Amino acid sequence: MTEAYPLSWPQGFKRTAAAKRRSAPFGKTGSRGYKTQLTTADGLRRLMEQLELMGAINYVISSNCELRRDGLPYSGRRDPDDPGVAVYFQFCGKAHCLPCDKWGSVADNMAAIAKHIEALRGMDRWGVGDLEMAFAGFKTLPPPGGGVPVDEEPRRNWWNVLGVDQGTTPDKVREAYRRLAKKHHPDAGGDPDKMAELNAAYQEGMK
Repeated sequence: MTEAYPLSWPQGFKRTAAAKRRSAPFGKTGSRGYKTQLTTADGLRRLMEQLELMGAINYVISSNCELRRDGLPYSGRRDPDDPGVAVYFQFCGKAHCLPCDKWGSVADNMAAIAKHIEALRGMDRWGVGDLEMAFAGFKTLPPPGGGVPVDEEPRRNWWNVLGVDQGTTPDKVREAYRRLAKKHHPDAGGDPDKMAELNAAYQEGMK
């Protein structure tokens, strides 16, 4: 799994105002039978499981929750102020994104996307349709920056975007991405097109 930090919210998708976010019905049953709140690790496991079962490839789970190298969140850290989650993936040869920021925690937004994928997977079991049919109604992602007009320069190579050597290590790719993302993220007053270019470069560089 490749993680993306900080959150890269897809262009064209509306954000939920912080005051309208709610507590989610997701949770887990503890040893004494009481329902407890999901941890970020719980939400991440649920989401990754559904992505794998669906057959999504090259997926990137983007949030403001910094993850360790093994893909799991650091323990003991407070939930970020912006709990949104956006999952980028390829399915049936097309790039898609499922974002969610309706709920008040990163864990619950991950769990919500997992539930959504699980429901779509049900189409295969019920025989009414299939996943490819379901995703035909979803937006596919445009090229970074919405495409490059013919009178402009072509898209730069990923290593030029990140300012690293082509044969650099994944750690250096991740370090360069995070440094530039802090500068260019729209939440910090940056350019959304530049951030989209950085995200595409990061995904290519981590392959």
